[in-house]
Amino acid sequence: MGLTKQYLRYAASAVFGVIGGQKANMAYVTLRGGERGRHVAVAACEHVFIWDVRKGEKVMILPGQKHEVTFLCPSPDGVHVAVGYEDGAVRIFSLLSGESAVSFNGHKSAVSAMRYDALGARLATGSRDTDVIVWDIINESGLYRLRGHKDVVTQVLFLKDRNLLVTSSKDSFVKWWDLDTQHCFKTLVGHRSEVWGMVLLNQENRLLTGSADSELRAWDINYLQEKTEGEPKVKKEKSLLDEDEEEEVDESPEERILSCQKAGSILREARDRVVSLAADAKARVLACHGNDSVLELFAVLSEEEVQKRRTKKTKKAQKKAEAEPMEEEPVVEWSLQDEIVRLTHIKASAKIRWVDCLSCASGELKVALLLQNNTIETYSLKPSDGKPDANKTARITLAGHRTDVRTLAFSSDNMAVLSASGDTVKVWNRSTLQVIRTMACEYALCSLFVPGDRQIILGTKSGKLQIFELASGSLLETVDAHKGSLWSVCLAPDQRGIVTGSADKTVKFWDFELIKDESTGQKRLTVKHTRTLQLEEDVLCVKFSPDHRLLAVSLLDCTVKVFYTDSLKFFLSLYGHKLPVLCLDISHDSTLIATGSADRNVKIWGLDFGDCHRSMFAHDDSVMFLQFVPKTHLFFTAGKDKKIKQWDADKFEHIQTLEGHHREVWCLAISPSGDHIVSASHDKSLRLWERTREPIILEEERETEREAEFEESIGKEEAPVVPGETQGEAAPAAKKTVDTVKAAERIMEALELYKEEFGKLEEHKYASMTAVNKLPLPKPNPILAALGNISPSRYVLDVIKKVRSSELEVSLLVLPFPYVPQLLTLFNSYIQQGLEVELVCRCLFFLLKIHFGPISSNQMLLSVVDDLRSNTVSKVQEIRDVMGFNSAALQFLQREIESKEDVMFFADATGQLAAKKRKRRKRERAILTIA
Repeated sequence: MGLTKQYLRYAASAVFGVIGGQKANMAYVTLRGGERGRHVAVAACEHVFIWDVRKGEKVMILPGQKHEVTFLCPSPDGVHVAVGYEDGAVRIFSLLSGESAVSFNGHKSAVSAMRYDALGARLATGSRDTDVIVWDIINESGLYRLRGHKDVVTQVLFLKDRNLLVTSSKDSFVKWWDLDTQHCFKTLVGHRSEVWGMVLLNQENRLLTGSADSELRAWDINYLQEKTEGEPKVKKEKSLLDEDEEEEVDESPEERILSCQKAGSILREARDRVVSLAADAKARVLACHGNDSVLELFAVLSEEEVQKRRTKKTKKAQKKAEAEPMEEEPVVEWSLQDEIVRLTHIKASAKIRWVDCLSCASGELKVALLLQNNTIETYSLKPSDGKPDANKTARITLAGHRTDVRTLAFSSDNMAVLSASGDTVKVWNRSTLQVIRTMACEYALCSLFVPGDRQIILGTKSGKLQIFELASGSLLETVDAHKGSLWSVCLAPDQRGIVTGSADKTVKFWDFELIKDESTGQKRLTVKHTRTLQLEEDVLCVKFSPDHRLLAVSLLDCTVKVFYTDSLKFFLSLYGHKLPVLCLDISHDSTLIATGSADRNVKIWGLDFGDCHRSMFAHDDSVMFLQFVPKTHLFFTAGKDKKIKQWDADKFEHIQTLEGHHREVWCLAISPSGDHIVSASHDKSLRLWERTREPIILEEERETEREAEFEESIGKEEAPVVPGETQGEAAPAAKKTVDTVKAAERIMEALELYKEEFGKLEEHKYASMTAVNKLPLPKPNPILAALGNISPSRYVLDVIKKVRSSELEVSLLVLPFPYVPQLLTLFNSYIQQGLEVELVCRCLFFLLKIHFGPISSNQMLLSVVDDLRSNTVSKVQEIRDVMGFNSAALQFLQREIESKEDVMFFADATGQLAAKKRKRRKRERAILTIA
């Protein structure tokens, strides 16, 4: 058998050029040793970037895997940040190490809302699949799934002092959930359209909601202390509301937990929907915005301030009544606008995507804005001032383009990368990914480095050629080259000139020239027009053959025409594509030409006779870019289907798919050495791919693709149903995944091994009883021997311990019932020995719950369950006593140390230090005012 052709794998190396993704929110975070309000966390495709807004630098990357980030939420203690992804997964990262230790998998589609409770022990997540899941962070498991919404969940909020949750959705409903009983006890139906945001104000006595109109609705919440028990709640059918009616309908006639009545509304300046609604930690300042660039800020007055206003208003009315005698007493009108006062508005430089607020100890309010043009802006203001002015404190723009990158190019030494968009051209250092130069330009469509890498040339949408000098970052010259969009520029193989193709149906040839600059007296580069090739259709792409003999031109009529370079005489017409050819390239030996079209196909042609060697279905959408790897017959294509693919033009085989971009890929560039690829996408990111030394075996690649398809199909399956349970508002949190199936398989394999080893020992015991001489013990299983000759029962426990906590229940749910009796027997022995009692109890109670019927009807298992009952109760009581004893002992030690040493523990000491600082500041202010 002959040797197979070896291909080398290209792997993702870096993501750059993106400052903040458009699919997720942003949030202030506190890094260790950093001041509050200095760092912001923003989604950047599948990663989360932490930016230092003062320096404008990226200080930390929280790495993702494959799916795009859709929501992030910092924990109350500021140590962790929870990140939700497009596939419904949630990962919790530590801001100290930047690593993820906890992950949850329960939603079927993108996470759309997240919120921690006040202690940071629970996390509520809402999703596009309309479910809300409450997760236990400490135990790393899902508590329950809440079902009731009919559309995307847009916001979830925990109440601090009560075990309640409030959620809003695009189905126009706001739902209140009692987490003790896991049911929805109230639905607010006062909105006519989607509810996009909510905040709790006035010590959680008021709820403010924003929807698809210009009205912010306020709801007064009254918590009822007395709860009558024993009587079930009677639900009332919803009645249809008249169009003009704006009132809240209760689901239960008897209020048992709280009442929620509409208190009024505040009109925003914007007329479109609320995009995001945010408040600072103390809920004293409210920020909201629509789809425009204006952020509106409102001050929420305290009870004392409201009372002062009321008194002042009453006195004013009384004075007016005294001046103008009236028969009736003066009536003082009071509205919501007197409690929530318009503070100011901030005009950002572009449309706002998300906002976050932070109150500082000095009374200053910091506002961070994520803009839709890949920019972050921060502002600061003093809400205590009468009419505060917002000062822009930072703007992060350097590390990315404002609009989509449409053209890329590599320098001849492989070290510099050029990227150009609708308004700027940037040159990056490939190794450090730092911006070397940023220059303003017109809307760029094509580009290249001039030989020598000292100048760059851009072709623009207006048909001009712009020449820039890299050393000074200045525009040398703008040439009016064409009357239509300049779609393509190609360097001549002899490096003495370029050729350009345009929508004005012409191809023009240009030579490089050095002329003397009149202003500086030095020579500078320019281009001189030499020849023009007139065609009948718009030119989309032009390319020289490396031997400089032929010129290939793709036209809007779906054909590719090939001309002789010297005489411009027609040579070949390549006809076969059903839609225009958007990209083409010629191999290094000038024998093959590959064309990519909007009809999603790639065709490989011979340049000698123009025959089509093969037509391949390449992408699920238009093929946007195609380029051969230098000195090979391998080429890469980029498509609107978010993928980059590598092909072999000799064997007509698909070699590799590079997945990473989350939107259409517009262009790519391959370095002259072929070791690096850089690609640009509509997701605002630039990605660097590097050629590794790892060979690709095509059969293995296809097998990996099939496995990925299988994993995806499992993720879409419904979760296994717990026997005896009907579909209700509450359901199990986790979902069936490949990991849970594999975990169940590992538990089954461990139980099979235990059964086999136990059988061997039983046989040995029986043989020893009948044998004259003592028989040697049977050899243990190699797995047990490798783990230090542990017992088979201990091996089963180790396998269960290794199952991720968040996936344990679903793994046990997938486990077939025949394995359950054996597990129950093992659990009894573990509890008797005191091994992992908490974990074993968790598994035991779950198995008893889901297999109650078969277990209770099996007479042999009843004795095992009876033993488990007595052993479990006694062991759990022991653990509880030990924990209580340890907790009391620690408190006693603290009191003893504090009384003997006359010191205070750090947590209390810091509080006292802050109080001392406040007193000192007050004294200093008093001295200054006296002086």
